[in-house]
Amino acid sequence: MESNFQEKPKKSEKGKNILIIVLIILVVISGIKLYTDHVDKTKKSEEILILSEENNDLNRRIDSMTFQLDLRIQEIEKLGGDIKALEEIRDQLIAERNSDKKRTSEEIAALNQRINGYSKTLQEKDEEIIRLREINQQLFDENQDLKTTQAQIEEEVVKLNIKQQELQEKVNIAATLKAENIVVAAVNSRGRERSNGFRDRQIEKLKISFNIADNKVAEHGNRDIYVQVIAPNNQPIFDVAKGSGTFTIDGREEFYTAHQDLFFNNTKQVLTYYYEKGSKYVAGIYEVRVYADGYQIGSQTFEVK
Repeated sequence: MESNFQEKPKKSEKGKNILIIVLIILVVISGIKLYTDHVDKTKKSEEILILSEENNDLNRRIDSMTFQLDLRIQEIEKLGGDIKALEEIRDQLIAERNSDKKRTSEEIAALNQRINGYSKTLQEKDEEIIRLREINQQLFDENQDLKTTQAQIEEEVVKLNIKQQELQEKVNIAATLKAENIVVAAVNSRGRERSNGFRDRQIEKLKISFNIADNKVAEHGNRDIYVQVIAPNNQPIFDVAKGSGTFTIDGREEFYTAHQDLFFNNTKQVLTYYYEKGSKYVAGIYEVRVYADGYQIGSQTFEVK
């Protein structure tokens, strides 16, 4: 009876020991699990931090490369070069910079590799800028030479035109007709003429005669020969009802007293004009002016006493 009673406590103690061992194993396993979880979490935090720094560095490189590309684009465009390829690279980088995508380490490495390649592109574009500047300077120098040559040509043309105008003016002056031997006479009602110092009552008609001087330069052809009689008040005498009218001289319109058509043939042709004034001639000095081809070609004065 006593031996059976003593075996039961021994079995109970053995079970307790096994339970304690199990608990200890569980505690150890739990500790190991907590430790490994902590290590993994710390490692992931470090990886995230490193990845974030790499992203920030990459963004700074993108900003710097974009700025450098802009500088080359502006310079090459100003020099007249092709900027299409540079604009495509810049736009790709700007799109990458503005993306909200979380980059992996592999993507960061690949993008850094691309940016390293763009550095070589910048170097090539710098060489292109130097070439474009040299070409533009050469074109500028050639353009300056052309401008100088053009200016010299224009100056020579101006001088030639001036000489031509001067020569033409001399020819025009030489070709201008001239009225000579101008005689003014008063014709009374009986047809008697007085040519020196006549009175108003002696003037039934005013007779003006002259001949066209010899001129071998003037072209043969039709001419309009106008006569103005200028009164002492410096106004032309005219009567439209008796054949007077207007003509243009020195860009202004004036009245003429009498007019005749003439076919000039350089034979010292004689022209005679009669003018019958409906009113009295006041006493004073009168002037007869003869015009042809826009020029005054002769003049003579007479006195009414």
